[in-house]
Amino acid sequence: MKNKSLWRSVQLGGSVLLLLSMALSCQTTIQADNATYYVAINGRDTNPGTEAAPWRTVQHAADTVGPGDTVLVRGGVYEEAVTINVSGSAGSVITFQSYPGETAVLDGTNLTVPAADNGLFLIDSQSYVTISGFELRHYRTTNANRVPVGIYVTGSAHHIQLRHNHIHHIETNAGPDGNAHGIAVYGSQAPASIHDVLIDGNELHDLKLGNSESLVLNGNVEQFTVSHNLVHDNDNIGIDLIGYEGVAPDPAYDRARDGVIRQNTVYNIDSGSNPAYFGEQSADGIYVDGGTRLVIEGNRVYQCNIGVEIASEHGGRDTSYVTVRNNLIYHNHIVGIAMGGYDRQCGSSHHNAILNNTLYQNDANHDGSGEIMLQFDTADNVIKNNLIVANDQSLFISNPYTENSRNVVDYNLYFSPLGPDDSEWQWKNVAYQGFAAYRNATGNDAHSLFVNPQFVDEATLDFHLQAGSTAVDAGDNTTDSGDVDFDGNPRSQNGAIDMGALEYTAVTLNNFVYLAMIVTE
Repeated sequence: MKNKSLWRSVQLGGSVLLLLSMALSCQTTIQADNATYYVAINGRDTNPGTEAAPWRTVQHAADTVGPGDTVLVRGGVYEEAVTINVSGSAGSVITFQSYPGETAVLDGTNLTVPAADNGLFLIDSQSYVTISGFELRHYRTTNANRVPVGIYVTGSAHHIQLRHNHIHHIETNAGPDGNAHGIAVYGSQAPASIHDVLIDGNELHDLKLGNSESLVLNGNVEQFTVSHNLVHDNDNIGIDLIGYEGVAPDPAYDRARDGVIRQNTVYNIDSGSNPAYFGEQSADGIYVDGGTRLVIEGNRVYQCNIGVEIASEHGGRDTSYVTVRNNLIYHNHIVGIAMGGYDRQCGSSHHNAILNNTLYQNDANHDGSGEIMLQFDTADNVIKNNLIVANDQSLFISNPYTENSRNVVDYNLYFSPLGPDDSEWQWKNVAYQGFAAYRNATGNDAHSLFVNPQFVDEATLDFHLQAGSTAVDAGDNTTDSGDVDFDGNPRSQNGAIDMGALEYTAVTLNNFVYLAMIVTE
């Protein structure tokens, strides 16, 4: 399907309860009452850093402040790259943020990307640091040996928060061998990891990435949350969780793990114009390559080459214990969800779960991959409770490899314009026409349905269910589907769960909207 020998990233240098506990700890650190300093375009680094007499450069602030301090950067354009050389501590986080109501811009237009580790913000083995509200832009190179990055976290950093930053036009223009990242977190030590990382509410767009990724966590990285980010219009992978690339010196620690990827919106991710891919469209919206113990939930992924992929590019290595649930995945070019190695020299996908997703008219290119694709060496995976609507190709599952064992496919709802008799499935490299023929031959989908799901408004892509939908209360009551649906509504309304990402409610209210109403009252 794709030449993933080109898919390489240059080295830059649990349980659900555990994940929830980690996510909360990332967001509830109590800040000590320490000093606030100011940076402004009209300041001087010889000033005391007060609001009346601010510093001139963000780097001077980063070299000066201590645990618990806050740096407020006034609006304007700062032509500098900043290295954070100091750590905070528990209860004394160091915060760098734009002044309230203003936007501070780090602009790389006139900067030369160095050969060493770099970023418009660089954090190397520091801790308890927050970067919030900056615009980072126009950091470019034409040198294949230089890798521009918007924000780069490396070493064994921990308790890092990257929030509400706007990152765009970070570019490699070095041809097929170039690399660049919007946000990169590279755990490059062992056993000390990068951990307790929150990447929330950032926007990353118009990035030229070469062989690399928009937002990536690679190597010895654990206990992280990637949430509420908007990633779009980039020429390679949107969000990537990677293992086994030699980023960490000990292979036992060299994989992203124990993290949550939640409520992100990823769209227009397309490698077709990327010189590293020679016209091939194979960029994922969300990709796990060698990661483990991850939850990918409540994301909206559309108009990417591949919606979500859980695979391994490294022979003898797997992507495992990844749960992909309650996501809306639609109008992607090649396939909605893929798993397994892309050829027999690659690794495997084992013990993963694809639950309660809504997949709608993917494989827009009519490439023959369908809505869900099982590639090389898939075993002990579960595909349940998904609501799957195919386009006029009417292909639901493709599986061109016979290395397929103990995979459970059931309690799904299928629908396509051609109806049950003329729709297609492929299983262990055998094609089946007709829902009955496929079920009888494979034993899959014994409790599944082929029926119109009755969306509220298919024309506007409103995938909520109407009251009379057959998908209501038709799912398998597995706790692995999570407590809430895509909207944040309770997953089980009547003691049974629905198929698809959106649970039917008489009044569909997002929990956050409901809470806002309470506060208003």
